[in-house]
Amino acid sequence: MDKIKIEILQDGTIKMSADQISMPAHMNAEAFLREIARLAGGTTTIKHKHGHSHTHGHEHGHDHLEQ
Repeated sequence: MDKIKIEILQDGTIKMSADQISMPAHMNAEAFLREIARLAGGTTTIKHKHGHSHTHGHEHGHDHLEQ
């Protein structure tokens, strides 16, 4: 619990995954992932285990993380 796996793929994509984050660590994990996405720029895709995905570009000042 409370582990985030971070991989840098050959194409430069940053892939992050987590099985379960506890409620006390949840807000910090969200802030961390948002900051990584902001610093990396480009397009962010969030995939949830139930199959939903969300893609969003970050070329402007908007941050978005969907639960």
